[in-house]
Order: sequence, then structure tokens, then C-alpha cells
Amino acid sequence: MQKSFDDWNHLKKDIHNRENHRFFKQGEIWWINLGVNIGYEADGKGDCYERPVLILKKYNQFSFLAVPLTTANKENPYKLSIGKIEDKDSFINTSQLRYVDSKRLTNKVTTLDKDLFLVIKQKTSQINFG
Repeated sequence: MQKSFDDWNHLKKDIHNRENHRFFKQGEIWWINLGVNIGYEADGKGDCYERPVLILKKYNQFSFLAVPLTTANKENPYKLSIGKIEDKDSFINTSQLRYVDSKRLTNKVTTLDKDLFLVIKQKTSQINFG
């Protein structure tokens, strides 16, 4: 599959030059400009290379730890169900955790139920990546 690295690089320059950072909180799900990535890394989709992510950990007003969402229900120890998001069964893919700048944020989708978010934080902290 051919990837549009050049198109993404043009958009990435515009995103980098954005003046504003959006206000966000842990436990929120946002669409972000995730981009075109290498190999099996999660890519964004569409003209803006977007993908929904869960904000797992807020580091400061400019950055956070994100975990991409997927609707693919493939058996995988790194995927956790988070219920329906935008009327689709959704899962987080903890093998794709990444540090993200808030300039990538585009649209807030929802905030997870606090109890569910606590369960997800607990489960992600117990995953053995070693």
C-alpha cells in the first residue's frame, strides 16, 4: 500500500505552525491529526490523517500520552474494550501509546465515564511491555 508521506508533511507543517493549543483533560476522547506513520504504526485516516485517541495522561497544557482507538476487534492482549464511541464498538490499542502535542487535537468526541477511565488506567498500568 502506497502512503502519502508528502501530503502528510505539508499538513504537518501547518499543524506545527498553529498558534493555539486546545484545552483538554485526561479521560477525554479526541480526534487528532495522527498522520502517516511507518510500517504497522497506527495511521490517521482521510484528508486530515485523523484518528480518535483517548487521553490517558496529561503531562502539561501542551502535551499528553494518547492511546489510539480502533473498531477492529482482533484478539490481542494489548487491546481493551471501552464500549461504544460514536455508535461503534471501540477498543484502545495500548501497543500504540504515544506522546502527543496538543496542536494535533481537532475535535473532542466525549469524556469517558470516570469509573471506566479508572479501570482502563489500572489495566494499562499492569500491561507487561517487556
